[in-house]
Amino acid sequence: MNLLIINGRVVDPSQKLDAKLDVLIEDGRIARVDKKIKSGVDVFDAAGLVVTPGFVDLHTHLREPGQEHKETIATATRAAVAGGYSAVCAMANTVPPNDERAVTEMVVAEAARHGACRVYPIGAVSRGLKGEELAELADLHTAGCVAVSDDGKPVWNAQLMRRALEYCSMLGIPVIAHEEDANLNEGGVMHEGYYSTLLGLAGIPAASEETLVARDVILARLTGAHLHIAHMSTAGAIEVVRRARRAGVNVTCEVTPHHLALTDQSVQSFSTNLKMNPPLRSKEHRQAILEGIADGTVDAIATDHAPHHFDEKNVEFDLAPFGVIGLETAFPVCYDRLVRKKVIALGRLIDLFSCGPARVFNLPGGSLRQGSVGDVTILDLEAQYEAAAPFVSKASNSAFIGEKLQGRAVATIVGGELRYDRRVHAAAAPAKSAAKKKSKR
Repeated sequence: MNLLIINGRVVDPSQKLDAKLDVLIEDGRIARVDKKIKSGVDVFDAAGLVVTPGFVDLHTHLREPGQEHKETIATATRAAVAGGYSAVCAMANTVPPNDERAVTEMVVAEAARHGACRVYPIGAVSRGLKGEELAELADLHTAGCVAVSDDGKPVWNAQLMRRALEYCSMLGIPVIAHEEDANLNEGGVMHEGYYSTLLGLAGIPAASEETLVARDVILARLTGAHLHIAHMSTAGAIEVVRRARRAGVNVTCEVTPHHLALTDQSVQSFSTNLKMNPPLRSKEHRQAILEGIADGTVDAIATDHAPHHFDEKNVEFDLAPFGVIGLETAFPVCYDRLVRKKVIALGRLIDLFSCGPARVFNLPGGSLRQGSVGDVTILDLEAQYEAAAPFVSKASNSAFIGEKLQGRAVATIVGGELRYDRRVHAAAAPAKSAAKKKSKR
């Protein structure tokens, strides 16, 4: 709970800090950020490394309860800290879904027992994620839910969405919208455009997302509630949000690493690890996302970490489930596409990973100010490696397998406690390999 981090480059956008400083954590909270701090606590030497507020992921599928063959709270949070995340928000589409207090309490209890980082449950908007009647939103909030969402499914009923926004406005929490018009999708499996025609695959038009984004922004304006749009992927959606924010509508949004890094052209490989919902879009949509990040329209980068078992993905593209993992590769992918390619500065990237997500959902963390929770991510921006299975996650359905990456988390600190130290893991790996070789003789 007590730790002194020395000699690091501290980047904290919440305080506009970017300087070589020490960070002292006492009793699980930030006690001081200054030059040459002296203290009798344990020391972490961050020379040559970057020290930031702990990353916060607004969109993680932990799969527990009910789909533990894909992922568990234990394995997902270990993957999270390996990627630099000190906190994740757990989506509600579990089995059963998190549409009642008992499920929320189970997630909270399991995270306390086996979680490597903080876990914030997200409750369902509707009972059974069916979009027919509201879940007990106040009960879910009281049990620990920080937002509500039917993610994986849209709230197709506009009246239900209006009521959800009104109730959540009173509760002081956002409604997270998965924007997809299933009637427009018609069984689509990738972005509708040149490459879907070339590959003979059913397409998902950009309009499927954009029509519901426009509807829900209108409802947010009507109710005055906080609408958060998940995994935005189209130019039209970005523009709707940009205009709404200028008009004073309380709308925030997130984008994913895979949507800002890849396009539908990649799907020519027919790799099911490139099948996600919303799908990879064309280069024009990707460019709009980059512009939204650069001009401040986008509030957060969220992984939409969606693990699947190997056998589920090892089928024809049409038959495979949507979803990719992302907790362990999110930072290096975004560092390469955004900072190294000079779209934004490092401080803006840290804001998208840490300060912005915490601010959007009003969560602890996202800052190294005195008194803030002692959640810290330490990065090595020079580390170079190849993304490869096995991952810390239970799943391996990554869109970036085989890609050369630069930059990674070397340590993740939660409440002053070192929950992940890559130096220890790297030292243990060769010894483990040697032990295996010896046992074969």
